[in-house]
Amino acid sequence: MQEKEAGNRGLHITAADYEYSTLMQLMGVSVSKHLLDEHYTVVWANEFYYELIGWPKEEYEATFHNQPDIYYQNDPEEWIRLTNVVQNAMAEGQSGYRLLSRIRRRDGNFVWVQFSTQFAEEYIDGCQVAYTVLTNVDDLVRMQKEQSVTYESLPGFVAKYRIDNDLRMTLLEGNTRYMNYFGYDAGDGSGGLHLRNIEANMEAILEQKENLMSGRSVHFVMHVKSRFDQFLWLQVNASCVDWQDGCPVYLIIFIDITDVTELRKMHKKLTEQTEALKDALAAAESANRAKSDFLSRMSHEIRTPMNAIIGMTTIAAAYIDDQKRVADCLEKIGYSSRHLMMLINDVLDMSKIDEGKMKIAHEPFNLENVAESITSIIYPQAVAKGLHFTVPLVDVVDTELIGDDLRLNQVLLNLLSNALKFTPEGGSIRLEIRQLRRYENCVRLRFTVSDTGIGMNQEFMDRLFLPFEQENAATGKKYGGTGLGMAISKNLVTLMGGTISIQSEPGEGSAFAIELEFDISGKAGKEKLQKQPALEALKVLVADDDRDSCIHAALLLETLGIHSDWVLTGKECVEKISGACREGADYDVCLVDWRMPDINGVEVTRRIREVSGPDTTIIIITAYDWSVIEQSARDAGANAFLSKPIFASSLYNTLLSVTGIGRAVEFSAPGMITRQIGMEGYHVLLAEDNDLNREIALELLKMAGITVDCARDGREAVDKFLSCRERYDLILMDVQMPVMDGYQATDAIRKSEHPRARTIPIVAMTADAFHEDVMRAYSAGMNGHIAKPIDQKVLYQVISETMAGQR
Repeated sequence: MQEKEAGNRGLHITAADYEYSTLMQLMGVSVSKHLLDEHYTVVWANEFYYELIGWPKEEYEATFHNQPDIYYQNDPEEWIRLTNVVQNAMAEGQSGYRLLSRIRRRDGNFVWVQFSTQFAEEYIDGCQVAYTVLTNVDDLVRMQKEQSVTYESLPGFVAKYRIDNDLRMTLLEGNTRYMNYFGYDAGDGSGGLHLRNIEANMEAILEQKENLMSGRSVHFVMHVKSRFDQFLWLQVNASCVDWQDGCPVYLIIFIDITDVTELRKMHKKLTEQTEALKDALAAAESANRAKSDFLSRMSHEIRTPMNAIIGMTTIAAAYIDDQKRVADCLEKIGYSSRHLMMLINDVLDMSKIDEGKMKIAHEPFNLENVAESITSIIYPQAVAKGLHFTVPLVDVVDTELIGDDLRLNQVLLNLLSNALKFTPEGGSIRLEIRQLRRYENCVRLRFTVSDTGIGMNQEFMDRLFLPFEQENAATGKKYGGTGLGMAISKNLVTLMGGTISIQSEPGEGSAFAIELEFDISGKAGKEKLQKQPALEALKVLVADDDRDSCIHAALLLETLGIHSDWVLTGKECVEKISGACREGADYDVCLVDWRMPDINGVEVTRRIREVSGPDTTIIIITAYDWSVIEQSARDAGANAFLSKPIFASSLYNTLLSVTGIGRAVEFSAPGMITRQIGMEGYHVLLAEDNDLNREIALELLKMAGITVDCARDGREAVDKFLSCRERYDLILMDVQMPVMDGYQATDAIRKSEHPRARTIPIVAMTADAFHEDVMRAYSAGMNGHIAKPIDQKVLYQVISETMAGQR
């Protein structure tokens, strides 16, 4: 075998290699043989290889030692790209690779080449061999780049389409602007926005079908949508530049003519302004109508509680010596006042909700207090209207909860007030409180307000929770209302993390269901409900025509360790008592509902006494004011009375009281003024210009043992503070006062030289009750805010907390 030295590396080629290299020389293309080592060493290359790179063979070998990695040392990125392609092809077991790349020539210029490499089954010194053909494609690449630059330089959007015989258009390429606006796949399986635009303009394209299929130039207008949701008018200028499989290929330039002249822009702007003015006018007219309707409704709503306040005040004055009658009038004045306050709060709440400023409290409360507060307001109104009102409790065990009882109370009163309005005399209203689930630390309750009223149609239910909505003008005029209650209720329930749903049919009544979750308070009333062995020995009978009420009462008795039975009619009750007496197993206590369909509670009591004598303790349970039947019930033999809904604590205390086992826990009546302990000796400066408001605040402060000095305006308040060093513990500051308002007075005090100028607590006491008013009070240097009308509990709480912070 003939061998000859190759280069200066001591590599050898065979006679067959020599013949092969001769053949490669005759082919007229660059052919080279390489080792697949770390250098991709050149074993052999024909003369066209050296012509392509511009290096004489001897100089190439002397300079680079047949090692391409040295040749590429000034082009590291190209070398990395090339070696990555080779290594990937070998790792994937491919027979070779193809690559379009640049090679630097000896003169420093680059030439574009096509690598076509085949891995051989041949090895030299343990390294596999590869054969590479380099094809000069520099002219083709440069032509493509020039074409691309041309496309990008043309005005407007440029694209190339092939048009098939059925006018199906295939996008071949497009300039960057076209692709960005119309060319990429929409991601919805439609194949791209450009195809949807073509389909939308197919009518205009069909008009050009004959010209398009014959390769003639065409010009027309398209209305298209871009990826940026813009609608454009485009002038289409298309020329046939090629044919593929008998189908014309068109180069199309789309020119945006949406705003072709300033006149069109001006016209468009004027049109938009005209439409905007029309919308603004319609909105203003709608707002004016809404305000007019709102004021009309508000007038009715405000006058109703005001009538009660004025009327009860007159009655109280006429019976000034009848303490019980006066107390009753004052209680009703309190209810009406709170209702009036609730109307005002509706307006304020709607504003807060719209501005996103409504906050939901997360504080301990007792569900019993909520139910008692609601029933004390609704029952008298239901009785006055001739309605039957019940509050059944179903599976309610947990009553010490954490949440926002004020907002819960507000929502339920809104719904119940509507039920009162829209239920005719002789109908019924029901508030069911059901415990749905109990988790480890929280409980889910459903509050269902149902009635047998006029009901609603589906159309109105769809817009029921929108502000100022009523079913029709006649309904609003007849029943009144602001149209805000339901919108506020829906928003409050949502803010509390709950849901509200409705079922209604015209003439069949309505049912609102609210589901809310509350955390369970750490205190569960254990001190109040400690089991008593004497109570556990009692045998109790419950008589109520409402099955849920019977089951609930039995459940409460069971939690106290008391065995009980229940019946649904007065007749059954008497028979049950009679049977027990005959068997010598008398009932110790009988809970009798006042209003049952067959025999009322008073008559049942009388009959029980005839059977059992004085041995059975009889408690009348009623949702109504029992004062109207108290005397007749006691004459019949009743021992005590218990209000519905029945809660564990009230039942427990009543049983303790009537059986003589213990003393019932005493509770203050809602709204009853109580003396606040721990404030005696405080000295307060009260700045208030309104005589009546000043008198109210003065009396409330005195009831807590607080000494009070008064100022009639801000200037007087500043003077009194400055002249009485170390005297005042706190300043209650009205905001809107003559001479100097509360903000100015606070600023003057804070900037004075008084030794307590910066430490004296100042609390705003004002009718400015919006969130921004509270923030303004703090910004002015005040330490707290109390909204008017003054709530006694809030007043004492703020004073206590403010003074505690000074210690």
